[in-house]
Amino acid sequence: ITSEQAFHLPELPKRILIAGGGYIAVEFAGIFAGLGVETTLIYRGPNILRGFDDDVRAHLAGEIEKRGIKVILGCQHEAIEKTDTGLVNRLGNGMAIETDVVMFATGRIPYVKGLGLEKAGVELTEQGAIKVDGFSKTNVDNIWAIGDVTDRMNLTPVAIREAVAFHQTVFRDNPMAFDYEAVATAVFSQPPVGVVGLSESEARHSCPGEVDVYITRFRPMKYAFTGSDERVLMKLVVDAQSQKVVGVHIVGPEAPEMIQLAAIAVKAGLTKAQWDATCAVHPTMAEELVTLKEKQHAGNMSAG
Repeated sequence: ITSEQAFHLPELPKRILIAGGGYIAVEFAGIFAGLGVETTLIYRGPNILRGFDDDVRAHLAGEIEKRGIKVILGCQHEAIEKTDTGLVNRLGNGMAIETDVVMFATGRIPYVKGLGLEKAGVELTEQGAIKVDGFSKTNVDNIWAIGDVTDRMNLTPVAIREAVAFHQTVFRDNPMAFDYEAVATAVFSQPPVGVVGLSESEARHSCPGEVDVYITRFRPMKYAFTGSDERVLMKLVVDAQSQKVVGVHIVGPEAPEMIQLAAIAVKAGLTKAQWDATCAVHPTMAEELVTLKEKQHAGNMSAG
Protein backbone atom coordinates (compact mmCIF):
# COMPACT_ATOMS: atom_id res chain seq x y z
CA ILE A 1 0.00 0.00 0.00
CA THR A 2 0.92 3.68 -0.14
CA SER A 3 0.52 6.24 2.62
CA GLU A 4 -2.78 7.37 1.08
CA GLN A 5 -4.18 3.83 1.06
CA ALA A 6 -3.29 3.50 4.75
CA PHE A 7 -6.35 5.60 5.57
CA HIS A 8 -8.64 3.14 3.79
CA LEU A 9 -7.55 -0.18 5.29
CA PRO A 10 -10.61 -2.30 6.10
CA GLU A 11 -9.09 -3.27 9.44
CA LEU A 12 -6.05 -2.51 11.57
CA PRO A 13 -3.25 -4.98 10.74
CA LYS A 14 -1.40 -6.80 13.49
CA ARG A 15 1.93 -6.51 11.68
CA ILE A 16 3.23 -3.96 9.19
CA LEU A 17 6.52 -3.33 7.42
CA ILE A 18 7.17 0.19 6.17
CA ALA A 19 9.82 0.72 3.49
CA GLY A 20 11.34 4.21 3.50
CA GLY A 21 13.21 6.58 5.76
CA GLY A 22 11.70 9.99 5.12
CA TYR A 23 8.99 12.08 6.77
CA ILE A 24 6.07 9.89 5.72
CA ALA A 25 7.67 6.56 6.56
CA VAL A 26 8.79 7.69 10.02
CA GLU A 27 5.48 9.37 10.83
CA PHE A 28 3.38 6.37 9.83
CA ALA A 29 5.69 4.04 11.75
CA GLY A 30 4.85 6.05 14.87
CA ILE A 31 1.13 6.02 14.10
CA PHE A 32 0.90 2.27 13.58
CA ALA A 33 3.13 1.47 16.56
CA GLY A 34 1.03 3.78 18.71
CA LEU A 35 -2.06 1.81 17.69
CA GLY A 36 -0.44 -1.40 18.88
CA VAL A 37 0.67 -2.72 15.49
CA GLU A 38 3.94 -4.68 15.39
CA THR A 39 5.93 -2.25 13.24
CA THR A 40 9.14 -2.70 11.26
CA LEU A 41 10.81 0.17 9.41
CA ILE A 42 13.39 -0.64 6.73
CA TYR A 43 15.52 1.85 4.84
CA ARG A 44 18.26 1.32 2.29
CA GLY A 45 20.42 4.17 3.63
CA PRO A 46 22.70 4.27 6.69
CA ASN A 47 20.11 6.13 8.78
CA ILE A 48 16.60 7.57 8.59
CA LEU A 49 15.73 11.16 7.58
CA ARG A 50 18.38 11.73 4.94
CA GLY A 51 19.25 15.42 4.69
CA PHE A 52 18.71 16.12 8.38
CA ASP A 53 21.48 16.71 10.91
CA ASP A 54 23.33 13.49 11.75
CA ASP A 55 22.73 13.89 15.50
CA VAL A 56 19.00 14.29 14.86
CA ARG A 57 18.92 11.17 12.69
CA ALA A 58 20.78 9.02 15.20
CA HIS A 59 18.79 10.30 18.18
CA LEU A 60 15.40 9.78 16.56
CA ALA A 61 16.31 6.27 15.39
CA GLY A 62 17.18 5.35 18.97
CA GLU A 63 14.04 6.93 20.41
CA ILE A 64 11.60 5.25 18.04
CA GLU A 65 13.20 1.90 18.79
CA LYS A 66 12.44 2.53 22.47
CA ARG A 67 8.79 2.71 21.43
CA GLY A 68 8.93 -0.77 19.98
CA ILE A 69 9.55 0.04 16.31
CA LYS A 70 12.10 -2.31 14.77
CA VAL A 71 14.48 -0.29 12.58
CA ILE A 72 16.51 -2.11 9.93
CA LEU A 73 18.99 0.03 8.00
CA GLY A 74 21.16 -0.50 4.94
CA CYS A 75 18.86 -2.93 3.16
CA GLN A 76 15.82 -3.12 0.94
CA HIS A 77 13.37 -5.62 -0.50
CA GLU A 78 14.44 -8.43 -2.76
CA ALA A 79 10.99 -10.01 -2.90
CA ILE A 80 7.55 -10.16 -1.29
CA GLU A 81 5.85 -13.55 -1.14
CA LYS A 82 2.18 -14.01 -0.32
CA THR A 83 1.45 -16.94 1.99
CA ASP A 84 -1.59 -18.30 3.79
CA THR A 85 -0.63 -16.36 6.93
CA GLY A 86 0.56 -13.07 5.46
CA LEU A 87 3.27 -11.46 3.35
CA VAL A 88 6.88 -12.63 3.66
CA ASN A 89 9.32 -9.77 3.08
CA ARG A 90 12.68 -11.07 1.86
CA LEU A 91 15.34 -8.45 2.46
CA GLY A 92 18.76 -7.92 0.95
CA ASN A 93 20.48 -8.77 4.25
CA GLY A 94 18.98 -12.26 4.24
CA MET A 95 16.22 -11.54 6.73
CA ALA A 96 12.67 -12.76 6.12
CA ILE A 97 9.92 -10.88 7.96
CA GLU A 98 6.26 -11.87 7.79
CA THR A 99 3.69 -9.08 8.05
CA ASP A 100 0.04 -8.50 7.17
CA VAL A 101 0.64 -5.24 5.28
CA VAL A 102 3.60 -3.66 3.47
CA MET A 103 3.70 0.09 2.98
CA PHE A 104 6.04 1.77 0.52
CA ALA A 105 6.89 5.37 1.43
CA THR A 106 9.99 5.74 -0.71
CA GLY A 107 9.47 9.25 -2.05
CA ARG A 108 7.32 11.17 -4.49
CA ILE A 109 7.91 12.87 -7.81
CA PRO A 110 6.15 15.93 -9.26
CA TYR A 111 2.83 14.93 -10.86
CA VAL A 112 2.70 16.86 -14.11
CA LYS A 113 1.04 14.32 -16.40
CA GLY A 114 -1.97 15.50 -18.35
CA LEU A 115 -1.24 19.21 -17.95
CA GLY A 116 -0.29 19.67 -21.60
CA LEU A 117 3.11 21.11 -20.73
CA GLU A 118 4.87 19.68 -23.78
CA LYS A 119 2.26 21.17 -26.11
CA ALA A 120 2.64 24.54 -24.36
CA GLY A 121 6.44 24.33 -24.59
CA VAL A 122 7.04 24.45 -20.82
CA GLU A 123 10.49 23.21 -19.82
CA LEU A 124 10.98 20.56 -17.14
CA THR A 125 14.00 19.86 -14.95
CA GLU A 126 15.98 16.63 -15.21
CA GLN A 127 13.90 15.33 -12.29
CA GLY A 128 10.64 16.01 -14.12
CA ALA A 129 9.60 19.12 -12.19
CA ILE A 130 8.36 22.30 -13.82
CA LYS A 131 11.34 24.59 -14.30
CA VAL A 132 10.81 28.10 -12.94
CA ASP A 133 12.84 31.19 -12.13
CA GLY A 134 13.06 32.94 -8.77
CA PHE A 135 9.62 34.48 -9.30
CA SER A 136 7.98 31.11 -10.16
CA LYS A 137 7.77 31.96 -13.86
CA THR A 138 8.33 29.23 -16.48
CA ASN A 139 10.05 29.73 -19.82
CA VAL A 140 6.63 30.53 -21.28
CA ASP A 141 5.67 34.16 -20.55
CA ASN A 142 2.10 33.55 -19.42
CA ILE A 143 2.64 30.33 -17.44
CA TRP A 144 3.73 30.24 -13.82
CA ALA A 145 4.04 27.35 -11.37
CA ILE A 146 4.20 27.03 -7.60
CA GLY A 147 4.14 24.23 -5.04
CA ASP A 148 5.33 20.65 -5.24
CA VAL A 149 5.25 20.49 -9.07
CA THR A 150 8.31 22.76 -9.03
CA ASP A 151 10.12 20.50 -6.54
CA ARG A 152 11.84 23.35 -4.71
CA MET A 153 10.82 23.01 -1.07
CA ASN A 154 7.82 20.71 -0.80
CA LEU A 155 6.04 22.12 2.23
CA THR A 156 2.48 23.45 2.41
CA PRO A 157 3.37 26.79 4.08
CA VAL A 158 6.07 27.34 1.45
CA ALA A 159 3.56 26.80 -1.38
CA ILE A 160 1.24 29.32 0.30
CA ARG A 161 4.05 31.89 0.47
CA GLU A 162 4.96 31.16 -3.16
CA ALA A 163 1.31 31.90 -4.03
CA VAL A 164 1.44 35.21 -2.14
CA ALA A 165 4.65 36.17 -3.94
CA PHE A 166 3.07 35.25 -7.30
CA HIS A 167 0.01 37.39 -6.55
CA GLN A 168 2.18 40.37 -5.59
CA THR A 169 4.34 39.97 -8.68
CA VAL A 170 1.60 39.45 -11.27
CA PHE A 171 -1.46 41.26 -9.93
CA ARG A 172 0.05 43.98 -7.72
CA ASP A 173 3.00 44.95 -9.95
CA ASN A 174 5.25 44.34 -6.92
CA PRO A 175 7.89 41.75 -7.91
CA MET A 176 8.38 39.42 -4.96
CA ALA A 177 10.44 36.24 -4.65
CA PHE A 178 10.05 33.88 -1.71
CA ASP A 179 13.17 33.51 0.46
CA TYR A 180 13.90 29.82 1.02
CA GLU A 181 16.60 30.47 3.62
CA ALA A 182 15.92 29.45 7.23
CA VAL A 183 12.50 27.87 6.65
CA ALA A 184 11.52 25.85 9.71
CA THR A 185 10.19 22.34 9.25
CA ALA A 186 8.89 19.56 11.45
CA VAL A 187 8.59 15.80 11.33
CA PHE A 188 5.56 14.63 13.29
CA SER A 189 7.21 11.43 14.38
CA GLN A 190 7.06 10.10 17.93
CA PRO A 191 8.93 11.93 19.36
CA PRO A 192 8.61 14.80 16.88
CA VAL A 193 11.45 16.72 15.25
CA GLY A 194 11.80 20.45 14.62
CA VAL A 195 14.64 22.01 12.62
CA VAL A 196 15.51 25.35 11.11
CA GLY A 197 18.61 26.49 9.28
CA LEU A 198 21.77 24.53 8.59
CA SER A 199 22.80 21.11 9.81
CA GLU A 200 26.28 20.85 11.28
CA SER A 201 27.59 19.32 8.06
CA GLU A 202 26.00 22.03 5.90
CA ALA A 203 27.41 24.74 8.15
CA ARG A 204 30.92 23.31 7.95
CA HIS A 205 30.67 23.44 4.15
CA SER A 206 29.12 26.90 3.85
CA CYS A 207 30.43 28.98 6.77
CA PRO A 208 33.66 30.87 6.01
CA GLY A 209 35.52 29.67 9.10
CA GLU A 210 34.98 27.37 12.06
CA VAL A 211 31.64 26.18 13.34
CA ASP A 212 30.69 26.05 17.02
CA VAL A 213 28.27 23.33 18.12
CA TYR A 214 26.27 23.28 21.34
CA ILE A 215 24.36 20.11 22.11
CA THR A 216 22.49 18.56 24.99
CA ARG A 217 20.57 15.36 25.60
CA PHE A 218 18.42 15.17 28.69
CA ARG A 219 15.36 13.59 30.21
CA PRO A 220 12.54 16.16 30.60
CA MET A 221 11.46 16.80 34.16
CA LYS A 222 7.92 15.51 33.57
CA TYR A 223 9.35 12.15 32.45
CA ALA A 224 11.49 11.89 35.55
CA PHE A 225 8.27 11.46 37.57
CA THR A 226 6.81 8.81 35.28
CA GLY A 227 9.95 6.73 34.93
CA SER A 228 10.11 7.15 31.15
CA ASP A 229 13.60 6.99 29.67
CA GLU A 230 12.71 9.20 26.67
CA ARG A 231 15.39 11.80 26.08
CA VAL A 232 15.32 15.14 24.31
CA LEU A 233 18.00 16.38 21.91
CA MET A 234 18.69 20.07 21.41
CA LYS A 235 21.47 21.40 19.21
CA LEU A 236 22.62 24.85 18.16
CA VAL A 237 24.94 25.34 15.18
CA VAL A 238 26.84 28.63 15.26
CA ASP A 239 29.00 30.38 12.66
CA ALA A 240 32.11 30.97 14.78
CA GLN A 241 33.18 34.01 12.76
CA SER A 242 29.94 36.00 12.98
CA GLN A 243 28.62 34.17 16.06
CA LYS A 244 25.20 33.96 14.38
CA VAL A 245 23.09 30.91 15.23
CA VAL A 246 22.64 29.35 11.79
CA GLY A 247 20.92 26.12 12.80
CA VAL A 248 18.61 24.83 15.54
CA HIS A 249 17.69 21.15 15.87
CA ILE A 250 15.26 19.68 18.40
CA VAL A 251 13.97 16.15 18.94
CA GLY A 252 11.40 15.77 21.67
CA PRO A 253 7.88 16.66 22.82
CA GLU A 254 6.56 19.91 21.30
CA ALA A 255 9.64 20.30 19.09
CA PRO A 256 7.51 21.70 16.22
CA GLU A 257 6.04 24.36 18.51
CA MET A 258 9.47 25.40 19.76
CA ILE A 259 11.09 25.48 16.32
CA GLN A 260 8.52 27.93 14.96
CA LEU A 261 9.66 30.48 17.53
CA ALA A 262 13.34 29.61 17.17
CA ALA A 263 12.99 30.24 13.43
CA ILE A 264 12.28 33.92 14.11
CA ALA A 265 15.64 34.29 15.84
CA VAL A 266 17.52 32.37 13.15
CA LYS A 267 15.82 34.33 10.36
CA ALA A 268 16.69 37.56 12.15
CA GLY A 269 20.35 36.54 12.34
CA LEU A 270 20.63 36.76 16.12
CA THR A 271 23.96 35.84 17.66
CA LYS A 272 24.69 33.21 20.29
CA ALA A 273 25.30 36.04 22.79
CA GLN A 274 21.79 37.37 22.12
CA TRP A 275 20.31 33.92 22.66
CA ASP A 276 22.29 33.67 25.93
CA ALA A 277 21.09 37.12 27.02
CA THR A 278 17.49 35.87 26.88
CA CYS A 279 16.25 34.85 30.31
CA ALA A 280 15.07 31.26 30.65
CA VAL A 281 11.53 30.18 31.50
CA HIS A 282 11.71 27.56 34.25
CA PRO A 283 10.80 24.75 34.37
CA THR A 284 10.61 24.14 30.61
CA MET A 285 12.47 22.12 28.03
CA ALA A 286 12.92 25.21 25.87
CA GLU A 287 15.06 26.93 28.50
CA GLU A 288 17.93 24.69 27.39
CA LEU A 289 18.12 26.70 24.17
CA VAL A 290 19.21 29.83 26.06
CA THR A 291 21.38 28.11 28.67
CA LEU A 292 23.71 26.06 26.45
CA LYS A 293 27.22 27.21 27.32
CA GLU A 294 29.65 24.37 26.61
CA LYS A 295 30.85 23.88 23.06
CA GLN A 296 30.95 20.33 21.78
CA HIS A 297 34.41 18.98 21.11
CA ALA A 298 35.45 15.59 19.79
CA GLY A 299 34.47 13.03 22.38
CA ASN A 300 32.52 15.59 24.40
CA MET A 301 28.81 14.81 24.30
CA SER A 302 26.66 16.44 26.94
CA ALA A 303 24.43 13.90 28.63
CA GLY A 304 22.22 16.48 30.29
